[in-house]
Amino acid sequence: MKNIRLLYILIMACLFNACSDYLDVVPDNVATIDNAFSDKTQAEKYLFTCYSFLPTIDHTEGNPGFYAGDEFWMFWPIPSGYSSSWDPYNIARGQQNRVRPLMNFWDGGNLTQPLWQGIRSCNIFLENVDKVRDLAPFMKSRWIAEAKFLKAYYHWYLLKLYGPIPIVDENLPISASSNEVRVKRKPVDEVVNYIIDLIDSTAEEGDDNAVLPNKIDNKTTELGRITKPIALAIKARILVTAASPLFNGNSDYANFNDSDGTPLFNASVSDEKWIRAVEACREAVEVCEQVGISLYEFNENIQGATDRIKTEMSIRNAVCEKWNPELIWGSVESGAPSRQIQLNAAANFDPNIISLAVSAHLAPTMRMAELFYTENGVPITEDKTWDYEKRFDLRTATAADSSLQEGYKTVGLHFNRELRFYADLAFDGAKWFMQNNTWDIQCKSGQPTGKKQSVLYSVTGYYAKKLVNWEMVISPGGGVSVEPYPWPIMRLADLYLLYAEALNETGDQVTALTYLNKVRKRAGLETVESAWANYSITPDKYQTKDGLREIIHQERLIELALEGHRFWDLRRWKKAALRLNTPIYGWDIIQEDYENYNRRVLLFDQKFNAPRDYFWPLSDGALIVNPNLVQNPGW
Repeated sequence: MKNIRLLYILIMACLFNACSDYLDVVPDNVATIDNAFSDKTQAEKYLFTCYSFLPTIDHTEGNPGFYAGDEFWMFWPIPSGYSSSWDPYNIARGQQNRVRPLMNFWDGGNLTQPLWQGIRSCNIFLENVDKVRDLAPFMKSRWIAEAKFLKAYYHWYLLKLYGPIPIVDENLPISASSNEVRVKRKPVDEVVNYIIDLIDSTAEEGDDNAVLPNKIDNKTTELGRITKPIALAIKARILVTAASPLFNGNSDYANFNDSDGTPLFNASVSDEKWIRAVEACREAVEVCEQVGISLYEFNENIQGATDRIKTEMSIRNAVCEKWNPELIWGSVESGAPSRQIQLNAAANFDPNIISLAVSAHLAPTMRMAELFYTENGVPITEDKTWDYEKRFDLRTATAADSSLQEGYKTVGLHFNRELRFYADLAFDGAKWFMQNNTWDIQCKSGQPTGKKQSVLYSVTGYYAKKLVNWEMVISPGGGVSVEPYPWPIMRLADLYLLYAEALNETGDQVTALTYLNKVRKRAGLETVESAWANYSITPDKYQTKDGLREIIHQERLIELALEGHRFWDLRRWKKAALRLNTPIYGWDIIQEDYENYNRRVLLFDQKFNAPRDYFWPLSDGALIVNPNLVQNPGW
């Protein structure tokens, strides 16, 4: 019996050591902390430590928005040693679990930051910054605001992954008892209010508030640091999410209670949440526009750049142009921002060079190709001039099809689509405009862009053109020159569409259409009113709240396609159970002729278990260490 008890103690000790960082709020290394705040230089280094926990959202294996949903697909099985983490792709394939949760931001893991440690670091900074002797008051105020925002953002990221979470407003003392350390999850509304209060304290001037700058003045050393427009835009995103069906009156979680019986979700729908979201969006839009943030327009005079190409480049460079005027918040956390994504997205578009550095395996699914509007700015299922039933029939491109290769055959799905379709995607028969050339994309077996290796290819036959900076050059030796750009965490088009969504939900369809049409105009489309009246089989659709909601949702999925937002939007709208329970298709990429290549191939029959899969599970280890935590429903 004694031996069994000893074995149990050893097992529990191992589990505790393995999981003790899951919610690490008790400071250690006190002497080291004192040294970290001995002067301004050391304190700023510690502030950068707080930044270092930002999720690497410009990395396909660190951001669930890429491979964990249905936006991209990848070959299977993945050879051993090819990828450092298969976690997001395994989530898409239904392999999430509670024993060793994939993409574990609660405890930390491979390419996933331990966000509770990030919160702990922010608290340490806020508790010790007063010790810094040579820190000017205005700089101290700004640094405090940055740390507060980061603490709010880490709580927010955990909330959208796990639902109700504990609130860690301050670190516990070293003398804290085990009961004090065993914190509980808080109701969703309480967590949201806490996060918003923190952000408000960084954006409002006053004696008790830290203040963020309106914009970055020292662009050499401070780009990527938090500003007031960033804080307000993220606040708007959080409140729109909190007002959305996943968090606003979600009856699926009506019986989801804490260990003491406290309801963690409010099952009653609140219209006030949308009103609050509208006000947050309005304030964010006003501040962004006041400091010069605007929708990007490509205005370079490049030989051969027609008006159509310039519109395409306005769409592409809204993402890829470094620090362009549309960018509200760009991530530079990975050190070489966007480099990995570009190499994974680009095709070997030069027919005379094969580069092993260009993998092309970040492959958009056929579902994404069907998402975009027709050239008339309405869905392909609604356009009365577009033949939806024959979308998979082969056609031959003519000179009038300027985004396609004249004389080349491809399916009807690729004809007469809006410019965001051609700006975002490349495919067999497409053209790829780059600064050094316009390349013909030909993907059938044996053709320049087709599959040549066991791993370096697009499994769907589509390429994420949108994510590749137009200055990329593949050199004769196979090397690749990549122009990095900060990954857009938030850009103005995103904020405009959040604003339109919130306005529609509060009954202001007129103003909602104003902001919706700003985004459409940059994409070269007519207004919603004109497009639906002239081309849709449901011409009055935009005149109702439900109809305009559907339009706004699709506009958002199109405008932000391939940027990792779809994963989160489908969840907050509670549409994931519908969209992620359908098959994933691609083209038959191993074929050599038009007819056989252009047939759909089933890649995976994807499943989504609702309501379980809307939130990540907590690990069994975390629940053993802290019995006060409750598991998410279904896990």
